[in-house]
Amino acid sequence: MRRAAQLLRRTAPYALPGATVAACDADKFTVEKVTVIKIPHLRDQGFPGANKSNVAAFGYAKFVSDDDCVLGDIVVNGPSHTTKAYTRAGPREKLHFDPKDSRCAIVTCGGLCPGLNTVVKNLVEILESRYGVERIYGIRGGYRGFTSVGWDAPLELTADGVANIHREGGTMLGTSRGGFEAEKIVEWLRAKRVNQLYVIGGDGTHRGAYKLAELCWEKGVDVSVAGVPKTIDNDIGIIDRSFGFMTAVSEATRAIEAARTEAESNRPNGIGVVKLMGRSAGFLAAFATLASQDVDLCLVPEVPIVLEDALPHLERVVDKKGHAVVVVAEGAGEELLGASAEKDAGGNKKLPPIGAWLTKQIKAYFKGTNREVTVKYIDPSYMVRSVPADAGDSYLCMLLAHAAAHGAMAGYTGFTVGLVKNKSVMIPIPELARTSPRSMNARGRTWERVVAVTNQPCAVARKEVAWAAGQHARTMTAKDRAV
Repeated sequence: MRRAAQLLRRTAPYALPGATVAACDADKFTVEKVTVIKIPHLRDQGFPGANKSNVAAFGYAKFVSDDDCVLGDIVVNGPSHTTKAYTRAGPREKLHFDPKDSRCAIVTCGGLCPGLNTVVKNLVEILESRYGVERIYGIRGGYRGFTSVGWDAPLELTADGVANIHREGGTMLGTSRGGFEAEKIVEWLRAKRVNQLYVIGGDGTHRGAYKLAELCWEKGVDVSVAGVPKTIDNDIGIIDRSFGFMTAVSEATRAIEAARTEAESNRPNGIGVVKLMGRSAGFLAAFATLASQDVDLCLVPEVPIVLEDALPHLERVVDKKGHAVVVVAEGAGEELLGASAEKDAGGNKKLPPIGAWLTKQIKAYFKGTNREVTVKYIDPSYMVRSVPADAGDSYLCMLLAHAAAHGAMAGYTGFTVGLVKNKSVMIPIPELARTSPRSMNARGRTWERVVAVTNQPCAVARKEVAWAAGQHARTMTAKDRAV
């Protein structure tokens, strides 16, 4: 809390020569309460730990105090404000585990994402090269790798063995959905004398990781469980962004460029349709649209599809440019196609074929106007997630891997890591799970930018304008009407 208060100190406003700055009235602007989100620690569960100095591994480093925190909100609206704060990640001066007695395990779960190998590499390297951990297991094939035998038997990972894996997409450990058996996994950890488990996966994987942490407490097993959040959809709550997301955006723009080329070249009236990942959140479709600057219509799960607006808009674009490009997220249009009751092994509901359906609707609309149209449909879904991380995501993967290792070695457990306001923090897994999956704000700045770039009709805005007009009409007096 003391650190949080220090962050709120004000400094005098600074202005460039010739600039005018309006200073905030300090008496009318206050932060009333800062709630620091507590991270579970193994000592609080009755495990005393080694309480070993960390100077040998990080004697040169500036250790992070347990009082250091990062404010969750930096944009304040109104005279008073309350906010949450998250414990800052980084090396601690005291270690819960003696590195020489430590055994670690790393597992990757769920779908692929750019940067999985980079996270694994950086975890292994910091644990072995900096902390001096001598045995690190790589669990193959997700959670099921703890309980089955044969092809998915654990690997023993070394810094030399993972030195170049960041250059490849996918995960060297393999991955899968399902296969979570908490009792058997904890027994495996006990049998192998593993005291640190690193779990890389989405919100469902993290919920499983927290169950493991709780079960370890109940059974008296001194194990730290640390997560690294992963999702191609960027729909993990609290954190600024997920690793691999911006790489996927870059790959998605390649597909959009191909769709534009097809649309421009195939006449008459060429239209390229690109379906991107985005089960319940349209971040990938929206960011790829903004990055490419070539999209004329972007459809996402958060905004209802109004064909009566969207299809005439495409016709106008084709009339003007001779071609058009459409981007649609895989989860869009459920209000038209209906939600599926079927689920996959990971518990996710199966999605209707929005891309093929949309292509059919476009063709039918143009046929109804007696116009020929050439529609090219591109589905790069798995291509955008199976590539290596780019430079920016590789750096983020390193930050997250180091943050997880520092937290686990210090004895924190049941936590995950991420950037909040561009600072690396630790987050209790239940807090992350409670806010995930998140969706894009259909009335927010990102969607506003998408509409501005594509010039497409905004279904949300249209309804709200109509509602506001109705409210205004109902509240006008007779005199107002006469004027």
